[in-house]
Amino acid sequence: MQIARTGSALLAGAVAVTLSVTALPAAFAAPSSSAVISEVYGGGGNSGATLTRDFIELANAGSSPFGLSGFSVQYLPGAPSAGSLWQVSELSGAVAPGGRYLVAQAAGTGGTVALPTADATGTVAMSASSGTVALVSGTTPLTCKTAADCAVDTRIVDLVGYGSAVVREGSGPVTGTSATASVARGTALDDTDDNAADLTAGTPTPVNAAGETSGGSGPGEPGGPTEPGTVRVHDIQGTTRVSPLVGQSVTGVPGVVTGVRTSGSRGYWIQDTAPDADPRTSEGLFVYTGSAAPTVSVGDSVLVSGKVAEYYPSSTTQSLTQLTAPTSTVLSSGNALPAPVVLDAKSVPGAYVPTAGGGSIDTLALEPAAYALDLYESLEGTRVTVADTRVTGATTAYDEVWVTVKPKENRTRRGGTLYASYEDQNTGRIKVMSLNAAQPVPVADVGDVLSGSTTGVIDYASFGGYNLQATELGTLTDNGLRREVTRKQKRKELAVATYNVENLDALDEQAKFDTLASGVAVSLSSPDIVSLEEIQDDNGATNDGTVGSEATLKRFTDAIVAAGGPRYAWRYVAPADGRDGGEPGGNIRNVFLFNPERVDFVDRAGGDATTAVKAVKTRKGVTLSVSPGRINPASAAWDDSRKPLVGEFRFRGEPVFVIGNHFASKGGDQPLHGRYQEPVRSSETKRVQQATEVNSFVTSLLKADKSARVVTLGDLNDFAFSPTMDALTRGRVLKPLITTLPASEQYSYVYDGNSQTLDHILTSPAIRRFDYDVVHINAEFADQASDHDPQIVRIDVNGSGHRH
Repeated sequence: MQIARTGSALLAGAVAVTLSVTALPAAFAAPSSSAVISEVYGGGGNSGATLTRDFIELANAGSSPFGLSGFSVQYLPGAPSAGSLWQVSELSGAVAPGGRYLVAQAAGTGGTVALPTADATGTVAMSASSGTVALVSGTTPLTCKTAADCAVDTRIVDLVGYGSAVVREGSGPVTGTSATASVARGTALDDTDDNAADLTAGTPTPVNAAGETSGGSGPGEPGGPTEPGTVRVHDIQGTTRVSPLVGQSVTGVPGVVTGVRTSGSRGYWIQDTAPDADPRTSEGLFVYTGSAAPTVSVGDSVLVSGKVAEYYPSSTTQSLTQLTAPTSTVLSSGNALPAPVVLDAKSVPGAYVPTAGGGSIDTLALEPAAYALDLYESLEGTRVTVADTRVTGATTAYDEVWVTVKPKENRTRRGGTLYASYEDQNTGRIKVMSLNAAQPVPVADVGDVLSGSTTGVIDYASFGGYNLQATELGTLTDNGLRREVTRKQKRKELAVATYNVENLDALDEQAKFDTLASGVAVSLSSPDIVSLEEIQDDNGATNDGTVGSEATLKRFTDAIVAAGGPRYAWRYVAPADGRDGGEPGGNIRNVFLFNPERVDFVDRAGGDATTAVKAVKTRKGVTLSVSPGRINPASAAWDDSRKPLVGEFRFRGEPVFVIGNHFASKGGDQPLHGRYQEPVRSSETKRVQQATEVNSFVTSLLKADKSARVVTLGDLNDFAFSPTMDALTRGRVLKPLITTLPASEQYSYVYDGNSQTLDHILTSPAIRRFDYDVVHINAEFADQASDHDPQIVRIDVNGSGHRH
């Protein structure tokens, strides 16, 4: 599965807009859920300016990193002449989900404040009063000089015209720029492709990829407040998710410092020691110091002034209420901290979040006694404590671990928390991170326990939502979770397995090959057939037209032999370059490994990237037109996505048809913890289309021979209770084997502390005797070769029905 932190996203091109002869274009692209131009400033270094350089800031409104390799930002004067040229600044790296990316441009002779460290640097001297900036897929200069011509250039990802610019999006350019004013999108990064509506003028606020800013005063600097003001923290937080004072400046807000963060999003938390009586209003607040390292300490009593802001990590998440551009005064140090709120099975509600018919819950009055997310929002920035919490999501590479404060909530057999339906969210889950670099989150597996107290402040972030930023961590109690080993198949059993090997290619370290190979040879006990997902071409993400995977598979099968397994042969259909999605340049595909000592592969020539495999009815039953082959690869269901691989095998003389799948990822779906409830699962549409294609093909096999043995398996990127599974099993042509296990064992993947099933094996009605197992070797462990657990089914072919 491709998920937010490990995947990458490139916008193939903006959607061209049909134009009338006289009308100006309403948009250059569909409203973005990915990279946008978030701020433009051309007054740097001018007389009267504070900043010394011009800049262009990008932002990522999506849930996956937006790769910028091969992209550029380009500038055109506001009133271009026949000789005007677009000026190009090349980009590299990526914009993180919810993050920013700063492009510094030319410096002037005025100004006194430098930009934060730029992520890219150009030499363009932009106009302070009028101009056009474009984010472009490519580095060749644009040639369009009118709104109409630029609207049909599909290389333009986003475009901002300011001042009196001729080239702009929508009803007109955004006005108000000057030596002291930039134009910027709001914190939600709304992009309706109308510059005048989407952006407004204001004080320049450049932010780089590290979250650093420039300008303003830092905490403890001269100018800090000397007397408490009239506004308290609970006044800022209010009774909904959005502050009633957003956008306003506040002075002398009192509080005690309860936590300090010196890396990433720098800042500190304060908490009022004189709370009000309203349980909806949080008494804690994050003070964002930008590029300035916080100079306060835990226990300081402070007065803080600044501007109230709502920070949205992405366009679909909830927001974090914070103070920006702060100044502060330390009144005293070493003060006692407010007592933490206890989070446990009694205090956290059983319902997850209110619904708004798919709309935003931002303005709904909080009900902390009724909904878990409302409770966490009412505690935003507040000290909390949890005790003896069981780990439900292993420690990640980002030093975070998921725990549950509800030990009995949908517990799995091995200590996780099962995600059982869209309606039954697990409210006890919370992510734990550490604010103390000297005391990082311990390396923990699912089922381990953070014994004793874990105490800190409640924060909110794009990944996982509400989290506990710990100032005190419990100690790790190892529950002794062990990797499973499935039994060996019997002589008359055909063993078929599926394994997502997570973007494996020949350039990977040998250790990854060895660990994955041990999973096949030892943990899966050397199945007869292994359907692999996420095999890349031989040079991985290098985008040079390579589509073969021979070197990758040679290294993998050699490693399996070294681990004690058989010498596997393989079959696959090489994709057309750049047509199967996944990591750009990787040419991801499905592959069959098979043990030729146990099973025969029936090769039928003609299978390639564009040829559709067909069921062929014969006097002896059904065969395939090509083997290996692909299911209807020309269907729009497979656009920019992995195509199913179909193969015909023979085991003890009996035919078995295997379909290896890797359906479209969940990237782009709204998060469970997000501002829109119920969340929209936009990616589901494509998976339902893909499932329908596979169902139709299986139906054609069974129409030709109702006793055909068909095994459909792979990473379907969806749940057993999903519409995708309904479409795949329609007509009862396939049986999902995950539902044959006890409920506490129905999972193969762990995400955000939820044990869930994305991988599946399904069988046709003729397969009546089977033994099915999910082999837990990865998903529950901090040390993992893949984020998926493999699965295996052992089929008694003699007991599966015969066509004779």
